[in-house]
Amino acid sequence: MKKIMFLPLLLCFFCALWHAGLSQNTAAGTPVPSRQLNKNILLVPLDGRPPCKQFVIDSGAIAGFNVTTPPSELQDYYSAPGDTAGMRKWLQENTPHNQAALISIDQLLYGGLLAAREKEATPAQQDDLVNFLRQLHADNPAVPLLAFSILPRQTPQDTIDGYQERKDLLAYSRLKGRQAAGLSIDEQELSRLESAISPESKEKYLAHFQENEELNKKLIALVKEGVLSKLVLGQDDGEEYSIPNIEKAHLKDYITSENLPTEKVILTHGADEIALTMLAAFQNEQTGFCPQIYLAYNHNKTPETVMPYMAIDNQETAREKIALIGGKETDNRENADYILYLSANDYEKDTVSSRRANVQELKNLTAEGQNIALVDLSKHFTAQETLLPLLLDSDYTLNTLTAYAGWNTASNAIGTAIASASLYTSAQQTAQSREEAMSIAASNIKFLHNRILEDYFYLKEDIDTINHTLKKAGYQNTADLDLEHNWRWANHMLQKSMQKHLAAYKQTRAVKNPAHFHTPQGDFTLWVSDLTIELSFPWPRTFEIYLESTPYIVAQ
Repeated sequence: MKKIMFLPLLLCFFCALWHAGLSQNTAAGTPVPSRQLNKNILLVPLDGRPPCKQFVIDSGAIAGFNVTTPPSELQDYYSAPGDTAGMRKWLQENTPHNQAALISIDQLLYGGLLAAREKEATPAQQDDLVNFLRQLHADNPAVPLLAFSILPRQTPQDTIDGYQERKDLLAYSRLKGRQAAGLSIDEQELSRLESAISPESKEKYLAHFQENEELNKKLIALVKEGVLSKLVLGQDDGEEYSIPNIEKAHLKDYITSENLPTEKVILTHGADEIALTMLAAFQNEQTGFCPQIYLAYNHNKTPETVMPYMAIDNQETAREKIALIGGKETDNRENADYILYLSANDYEKDTVSSRRANVQELKNLTAEGQNIALVDLSKHFTAQETLLPLLLDSDYTLNTLTAYAGWNTASNAIGTAIASASLYTSAQQTAQSREEAMSIAASNIKFLHNRILEDYFYLKEDIDTINHTLKKAGYQNTADLDLEHNWRWANHMLQKSMQKHLAAYKQTRAVKNPAHFHTPQGDFTLWVSDLTIELSFPWPRTFEIYLESTPYIVAQ
């Protein structure tokens, strides 16, 4: 009996020794110093949500940018617009001390994205903004003003009330979009809709696009004058055929008629990720770096798949974002700066059955020394359609990933992955020492875990549970929480659940495995010895979270 018990005890003893050895090796490593931020840039964000502000700050740090944003008292807060006058004064005071200014026109004119969807700006108010930008440039001629503006989405403004009328306006928009594209439509249905929609609602709806078109033409003129160094026009929550696409076509024709270079005025799909992609483009322009990006897909259906809330397919979206950051698609995988591995699964089309093969492919690419930016999309926003759980099960070394994104729409996720991966690869090209290369990698690992913890653990697992719990308690509108009654409770649920995920996640081999890096400044190995998070709901709704991870990283 004693002999039978001895073997398990002996195994436990050696396991303990092995773990102790691993801990000693990790502890014996050198703590990686923080990234030095020696480049200053201003950001007037689209709104105060983390994707529009915090993502830019965290990703900018990878490339050494100190991204400064306006004080919180000037920022918008959910439905409360920002202080546009205060924001303009802040820009005037701070622009001289920075290398560039990333400016959301929607924030400067309306007070943020949500305000822009509802508020109107008169021609005089538009002209006042145009004159402000002219003066800002005149006062700071050496500081590039990089502006972005968002086309209205086709969803009717909240001030247009009535379920049926809003539904009719959406149907009307789709038919008008098809008609403008030269496609045949049901003319009787279009006539019925025009009769059913009240003249007041129709006029209000169409005037919103006309106002935005006139504003964007004035901004394009500022590019021609040299006031704006670059202008990016984004399309929020698009569809293939809609009235926003009519406005977009008008603007495209106007840009062509003004003979403006394609890199000066850019039309793109998406909104929240635009500031981050513009920062990556600015970094590439400053360093002369043109990232060579190889596109790989999890399934042969993925390139032509159109994901929810998108007007174009995945391949076109990726190519659009590559162009936006000043990169180039390459067919040479071995010499690519990184591989954009685009996974977009849909269980209804049986693409999920190839996931294990995809994981093995990622392992093989990593073993070859390839940098991989993984976009992990899900048609139904479910964990079962993503690659991450299989990567965890297979002990894939997550810290070797150059980027990860699976948040919200395809344009948001693809743009975020491409931009952060480009900031990282660009920074590593110009690092002055092996120690700096380590700090760049450590900053990248921080942003990597931010994205994994939010995009997978919260958005694919926790959000539905929290929403369901709130609704069971009688709170029907999880997009507009009552701060006095359920916001604290919702935060408690969020923190309890996410801390539970974190406790298991950081003990996986996928996180604890040593990550080996090959850089121009030399090779090194990094470990994540511990990982903590700070998180909360930034706005009174469950749609997004504020999450900042702190990985404790040591090097050998």
